[in-house]
Amino acid sequence: MRHTGEVAVQRRAGVRAGNWGSANTRPDIPEVAAGFLAAQRMLVIGTAGPDGRVWAGPLTGPVGFARASGTRGVMIDALPGSHDPLSGVFDGGQITERVPGRPAEHDMGHLGGHAIGMLAIEPKTRRRMRINGRARREGNGLLVTTEQVYANCPKYLQTREIADEPAVSTAATYRRAALGPEHREWIEKADTFFVATHVEGLGSDVSHRGGNPGFIRVVDEHRLVWPDYVGNSMYMTLGNLELNPAAGLLFLDWTTGDALHLTGRARVDWDPGDVPGAQRLIEFDVDEVVQVGGASPLRWTFGNYSRFNP
Repeated sequence: MRHTGEVAVQRRAGVRAGNWGSANTRPDIPEVAAGFLAAQRMLVIGTAGPDGRVWAGPLTGPVGFARASGTRGVMIDALPGSHDPLSGVFDGGQITERVPGRPAEHDMGHLGGHAIGMLAIEPKTRRRMRINGRARREGNGLLVTTEQVYANCPKYLQTREIADEPAVSTAATYRRAALGPEHREWIEKADTFFVATHVEGLGSDVSHRGGNPGFIRVVDEHRLVWPDYVGNSMYMTLGNLELNPAAGLLFLDWTTGDALHLTGRARVDWDPGDVPGAQRLIEFDVDEVVQVGGASPLRWTFGNYSRFNP
């Protein structure tokens, strides 16, 4: 089943539609992917909340906290924190999402639970894997039924390694309607962030974006702009945005464990101007800001910037 948003973006970008994208992913978890997943201590998840706003957030734990359960299941011994915008989203029962004209057997709603996009990322080795499907709360964790499982290339991933000592945060936790000066500084120094998207009936997705510090520009307290570099031609993020502009961004402070969650609406500017390396620009309008102090206990030490960064 082709994703109409991905096909539209692929055609606009000059990529032969049908050769790339979610239509060519598989739901099964290969053995090598199961091993990679079990070795991770952090996942980034994303989805839409009850009000339709999309958010991304971190899940952390010891090695083995996320593991394959059979060929199409993932058990995660963690839940979004109490201040995370995704807290409680996966607590309900089955949620059925239907797309008019789409056969029920192709509808992700038949899996039960709530749509989820998930990114397992290992900065030390520049390896990452995306898992999309549906999730529901099981005790103090999440049970995910997979629909799309696939690896991504190492482009634009900066190397980092988890330090032995835990992160120590002194940041406040709060919500507000706009970015403050402290957020501008945080974002404009960032070399990495995560973006979540969602389309009803087609599910949720989380992807990574990276570049040298300054690659994200804060236009004002309600708008960001970042370049879209050459990727894997799947266009799963842009394909979702073609059908639903709602998106959520996550910025992590790799030293303190603080998290900056943004939700809003994104659109593609197909004229990148003279921005180095950009094929397009993504403009993001901020609807709400959530800062969570100490969202993650992990402290990471920086290694090297990606050689692919423009």
